[in-house]
Amino acid sequence: MQAQSPVVIVTQPGYGPVPQNSNWQTSMCDCFSNCGVCFCGTFYFPCLGCQIVADMNECRLCGTSVAMRTLYHTRYGIPGSICDDYLVTVCCPHCSLCQIKREIDRRAMRTF
Repeated sequence: MQAQSPVVIVTQPGYGPVPQNSNWQTSMCDCFSNCGVCFCGTFYFPCLGCQIVADMNECRLCGTSVAMRTLYHTRYGIPGSICDDYLVTVCCPHCSLCQIKREIDRRAMRTF
């Protein structure tokens, strides 16, 4: 008898359908594509975080964290890593949050 090699899992099981690979639709500093989101992210940062959490149906404690950014790009198959998310969230939290909100708005518009 031959010994079977162990099964190696290379991807984590996910929630819902497997996402399509895509990229961010706007860049980090693409504020002029939606000035309202940029204004809200600059002057009402906690409110924008709460709005994003509500849009994604997630726990309010993750609003502006690395976990929320990681969850978003994992859910939609956007390439990236937790390390990238950490650096973006620490170095430019306002731009990061605005980018997520612009993405949510654009994806919502495509479903109509």
